[in-house]
Parts: sequence; C-alpha cells; structure tokens
Amino acid sequence: MNKLQIRSNKIFSILRENNPYPTTELKYNSEFELLVAVVLSAQATDVSVNKVTEKLYKIANTPEGIYNIGYDRLSECIKSIGLYKTKAKNIIALCKRLMEYHNSQVPRNFDDLVLLPGVGRKTANVILNTLFGEKRIAVDTHIFRLGNRIGIAKGKNTLEVELQLYKVIPDEYLLYAHHWLILHGRYICTARNPKCYNCSIVDYCDYYLKVMKTK
Repeated sequence: MNKLQIRSNKIFSILRENNPYPTTELKYNSEFELLVAVVLSAQATDVSVNKVTEKLYKIANTPEGIYNIGYDRLSECIKSIGLYKTKAKNIIALCKRLMEYHNSQVPRNFDDLVLLPGVGRKTANVILNTLFGEKRIAVDTHIFRLGNRIGIAKGKNTLEVELQLYKVIPDEYLLYAHHWLILHGRYICTARNPKCYNCSIVDYCDYYLKVMKTK
C-alpha cells in the first residue's frame, strides 16, 4: 500500500465501525422506484424527494403507470423538486425506453443504464451499487467535496475523483464506500462549517490538519 491507500484504509475502517451497513436514504419498494427517485434527486435533497415519491408512487409506480399519467400530471406531482420540468420529461422518456427495450425492468449493466433519459454516470453507479451490489462509487457533490477536502482523491471534476477513489480505497470497503462518504458529507463534513469537532476521521483529513488545527 502507498501512503494514500494506508490513510484511506484507516478512514474507511473507522467509518465502517461507526456504521457497518449504510445504504441510501431514498425510500423505495422496487428497482424502478429507486431509479426514478435517484433521477429526481439531482440537485435536490433526499428528504424532498421522499416527500414527492411518497405521493407519486400511490398514483403510479411502474413504467407503464407513470408513462400513462403523462407529462402534465407527473410535472404537477413533482413540481416541488428543482428542475421538475426537465425531470418530468426525462422520466416519461425513461419509462418509454424501459417498456420498449427492457421489458419494463431496470437494466443491470452500465451501458444500458446511461442510455436511459436522465441517467448519467452518477445515477448509473448508484443503481448498480445499491440495487445490484456492484462495487461502484457515484460521485455527487458531497463525495467530490470530501475527496478533495480530506485529500484522498483530489480532482478537478467528478470523474477524476471517482477514478482516484477506486485506486485508494481497499477492495473490502468499496461496496459501502459510496454511502459512507455521502452520509459523512451530508451530516458531518458539510459544505459550510464542517463539524470537525464531531468528526471521527479528523486525524486523517488534510483540511483539518492543515487548516482547522492551525487556527
């Protein structure tokens, strides 16, 4: 192991000890429901998405169901979510493609997932990791911030951070690494005023050691 891998190993061993089996905070009861929820979650909080999907899925929760209620009604259901018009358009098109090409089932491979309207690399990795147990890391704003702030995966864009994380995170932690980082970024290592005083991994964090500890 190199120095970054050793540091990463210590970080994730602590995160695992604190929360052995983390998972998404999005609420869902089927593979399709999670896919739609993840599409809706772009630039939105899981809390806001859960409020919307709780009502939406009582109306329709299958590709056929959502496609049949149409753009206008779907837009009305999700209008409290940011970018709801674009998301509604994408979800309707996504449902159509699932029906036409995948027998209304969520694809289990990256290439087919990213061909779905509204699904990019991050969403595809979330689905493969959370639903199908693949060792994938979906770099959102939290993980991008943490990779650079902690110092284990510095990059100018999400892809650079993702590829660096694969290099430094030991295989035994990869399955849950995505969730550990998101939850840590959401509740501890926040964008503004990170809670270093309540952080279990400060001893291995560049930001704390170089900035906060010297204040």
